[in-house]
Amino acid sequence: MTRRQVLRESRLAYAAVGASMLAIPASAAAALVSSSGAKQAQGQQTAGAHETGGAAPRATVARVRVRRRTLNALAGQTIVIRGRVAPGLPWRRVRLETGRGRGWTTVANSQTGRHGGFSVRYAPSGLGGEALRVVVGGRRGTPAISAVAGTLTVYRQSVASWYDDGGGTACGFHAYDGVANRTLPCGSKVTFMSGGRRVTAVVDDRGPFVGGRDWDLNQNTAAALAFDGVQTVWSSS
Repeated sequence: MTRRQVLRESRLAYAAVGASMLAIPASAAAALVSSSGAKQAQGQQTAGAHETGGAAPRATVARVRVRRRTLNALAGQTIVIRGRVAPGLPWRRVRLETGRGRGWTTVANSQTGRHGGFSVRYAPSGLGGEALRVVVGGRRGTPAISAVAGTLTVYRQSVASWYDDGGGTACGFHAYDGVANRTLPCGSKVTFMSGGRRVTAVVDDRGPFVGGRDWDLNQNTAAALAFDGVQTVWSSS
């Protein structure tokens, strides 16, 4: 091999080594760019999943909103309880329950509307006082939520007179706000309404013994109702 051929082979060898040295960083850079792009794409996919609901959303606690009221109604008269479930949950079952002492009884049903609002209608038949509450849900594994709606006292129309009980009483005691009745046990409490006034009296005597009358109010009970003579009242018994 001549000197010129040796120099030519050496130049070719140097050129090949240089090319390989340049190729290694280029491929490494390409790998780094590819890896970085993959990670960025993966991050974008994860963010997109959160934005579109791919991840489980945080549970929202629903609440029943209803105004507490003290209601008075005649037996058979319809009352209406209105409220809303927040957030606005549509087409949920709504129950109106009444309670006297222990336990609750469902007395009317309804459901929420498109925006979570509801109204429940109830025509009570019994007399006396009872607590009211609204219950939403509680079926097919859905937890029930409730809210107190107030109290309801149911009355009937009756006729009363009044007297001064300054003497003895059939029950053996004098109640400050007393009332006489022919059959209720002594000590029974009865709520009366008349002319927008209200008072709770205690049965402490017997009477009245005049046809067509249900109650004889003592002087204090009559005064609390601005009552005079014989007239119609609302009574809870």
